[in-house]
Amino acid sequence: MPDGAQTGSTESPTYDAIGVGYADKRHPDPRIASRIVEALGGAKSVLNVGAGAGSYEPVDRTVVAVDPSMAMMGQRSFEVGPPIRAVAERLPFRDDAFDAVMAMLTVHHWVDRRAGYAELCRVAPLRVVFTYEPEVHNRQWIVEDYVPEIAQLDHRRPGFSAAEVADGIGATDVVTVPIPWDCTDGFIMAYWRRPEAFLDPRVRRATSGFSLIDQLAVERGLRRLEADLASGAWAERYGYLNDLDELDTGLRLVVGRG
Repeated sequence: MPDGAQTGSTESPTYDAIGVGYADKRHPDPRIASRIVEALGGAKSVLNVGAGAGSYEPVDRTVVAVDPSMAMMGQRSFEVGPPIRAVAERLPFRDDAFDAVMAMLTVHHWVDRRAGYAELCRVAPLRVVFTYEPEVHNRQWIVEDYVPEIAQLDHRRPGFSAAEVADGIGATDVVTVPIPWDCTDGFIMAYWRRPEAFLDPRVRRATSGFSLIDQLAVERGLRRLEADLASGAWAERYGYLNDLDELDTGLRLVVGRG
């Protein structure tokens, strides 16, 4: 499941517990970053909501970051500076305080998404949200064949979809973001052509999808994956992926203006 650092509680127990490994594997991918920079356009001041460790924050303009998780806040580099501790549903800023607001792989974690969307619209005339489409995301092989419990997380988020995000932020554009096979940002679908990566516990620790489900289910799925890699069964079913440089795994860039 794609991952962010925003939850509905100021105390953020979820990410204080599971977010400690994010800085190790979640490095912004320059190809995704270029799309986000393009979407931000000429905005000189940017609010990053659910900022986590600071991925995709532009370096050529003023950025203010908010996040509720102390674990995530502690992983930010000194270069990007500390965030303000707050949740998306209650942003401590005046109306139109920023030229743009961004939210990267985070909205699916918000307890009250509609309130969060309204806050994004309130604080900035330009909203840039990097999110995912569950119907596409959950059809990927790691979920369908090995850890279907990851898809159950979205069943606890009634109505969540890229269309919901678009409606919530008044989107003018919803753009598919194909994921390159060597993506450096270690969200789950970054490894669609590198199945061995899922056997690395550091990779799994950097994703909420693996961290938020029953770990016995994770172990069962990974045993099947390891066996299929050893026998060649995975390659027989999915070897064609090795001929692809990028793949639509459900990631979407949603942009609202005005």
